[in-house]
Amino acid sequence: MAAVSKVLSRRDLDFLLYEWLGAESLTARERFAEHSRETFDAFLDVSQQIAERDFAPHNRAGDLTEPTFDGEKVTIIPEVSRALRVFAESGLPAAGMDAEHGGLQLPHVVQRACFLWFQAANTATSAYAMLTAGNAHLLLTHGTEEQIRRYVHPMIEGRFTGTMCLSEPQAGSSLSDVTTKATRQADGTYRIDGGKMWISGGDHELSENIIHLVLARVDGAPAGVKGLSLFIVPKRNLETGERNGVVLAGLNHKMGYRGTTNAVLAFEGAAGELVGEEGRGLAYMFHMMNEARIGVGSGAVALGYTGYLHALAYARERLQGRPVNGKDPLAPPVPIVEHPDVRRMLLASKSYVEGGLALVLYAAKLLDEPSPENDLLLDVLTPIVKAWPSQWCRLADDHAIQVHGGYGYTREYPVEQFYRDNRLNSIHEGTDGIQALDLLGRKVTMRGGAGLGLLLDRIRATASRAPAELGGPVLNAADRLAATTAKLWATGDPSSALVNATAYLDAAGHLVIAWLWLEQLLAAEGKEGDFYQGKRLAARYFVTHELPRIGPMLDLLDSGDTLLRDMDDAWLG
Repeated sequence: MAAVSKVLSRRDLDFLLYEWLGAESLTARERFAEHSRETFDAFLDVSQQIAERDFAPHNRAGDLTEPTFDGEKVTIIPEVSRALRVFAESGLPAAGMDAEHGGLQLPHVVQRACFLWFQAANTATSAYAMLTAGNAHLLLTHGTEEQIRRYVHPMIEGRFTGTMCLSEPQAGSSLSDVTTKATRQADGTYRIDGGKMWISGGDHELSENIIHLVLARVDGAPAGVKGLSLFIVPKRNLETGERNGVVLAGLNHKMGYRGTTNAVLAFEGAAGELVGEEGRGLAYMFHMMNEARIGVGSGAVALGYTGYLHALAYARERLQGRPVNGKDPLAPPVPIVEHPDVRRMLLASKSYVEGGLALVLYAAKLLDEPSPENDLLLDVLTPIVKAWPSQWCRLADDHAIQVHGGYGYTREYPVEQFYRDNRLNSIHEGTDGIQALDLLGRKVTMRGGAGLGLLLDRIRATASRAPAELGGPVLNAADRLAATTAKLWATGDPSSALVNATAYLDAAGHLVIAWLWLEQLLAAEGKEGDFYQGKRLAARYFVTHELPRIGPMLDLLDSGDTLLRDMDDAWLG
């Protein structure tokens, strides 16, 4: 029998894709008509093979020997370049793209499942591929045919990589304060001047060229986000191969994700091409940002999942202690998985990572079945997809360290790295606090609350089909969230409604995961075996142990508390 992977669970992926989401039914759509269960499985097989063979083995090496900059070029361990070359040669970068651009039109949900293998095996190396894909997808949507030919096709082939350059040292996530300047030239191009900070994949020698997508303000443009435009700025001139005024000022040294370069870039008269129209840069950039937010949530799930699998394997092997009713010191110690508190941590972790996995795959399938309803639902879910796994799947990595005990806090086992790598996911592509403001301030109120209403309708429909002892609490929680949302916005005052937005995000996220556990419970109905028993157990655990957490959160929101708005920062000491 094949060894069970500690990277990710193929059994769980198969369950979610085929027994729950019915991914095979997508082949009835014209876009996916050339595919079948066999082609989906073939992509999943090759993803697991490459991830375990070419990505996972250098995960620790990339952490211990992070990229260095000698003032002229960046040096990265050679395994990263080899892994990305294998990834490119596999055809996976273009798998989901249109056939006219060399793509294979693989469904988003299958492609997401495939890429999870790489994120779980080596999140730092996979980040280069994820950023490049997002860059390419944006240009396929908003670029000209010539831009697609010059920039996207080489990215698909693995010759170029891509980045997104938004943040600046003085502005961080406040994009309305971006000061990078774009000056029009007589030939229709622009010269870009300014500085960008925290640019993942911002400089390296892993590819022939790096295609930066840069937010900048054209001379004379208005202040705020309406004055931002988007530019393609290659690291090297495509014709001459010379540097294009994109200067690496230094590398940031991170707690985790160390194998991904994180750059401070200076644009010194760099030549750039406008994407689309002036003044619409942020609207275009949201195409990549929303994709990246789902990718961040996916990465958080992947890191939590591999941490859970490592902890589970360790708990079954590690012999320590005796049962509470077995005090004979001469009796042999038992595997720590038999201790209730270890079981608590493992079961909680299972509920987080398998629930989070269901969330990211559900979101991906919404992309495969576009409709006004599904598009609206995805808008509401995106901040939850990004932020919920970033918090709760990171807790699975925290539990993994605890299960390993003293060993978990050392580098002898990989779980401490999983935690450090996962910590970044609450920060990049919009902090959890920003996602909370987005959810409560925009997504649940847009179109008169139609998006939230649609989400709650789907939750209630599932809960009504579930056993009453589990469906009932979810129905009650859905009603409470609806009432709380209405109460928060009753006065129309954003400063009061949004003051505790993080609690709202936490509550909404837990409700969504409880819903998706009921969905899995129903998909496992009538099926026997340890796997399905595990699904039933985790669903019951999440609804009875985790969902009640939202009660105090909603109580706080209902109270109208404005302490965080009204306090004086001088009182903090």
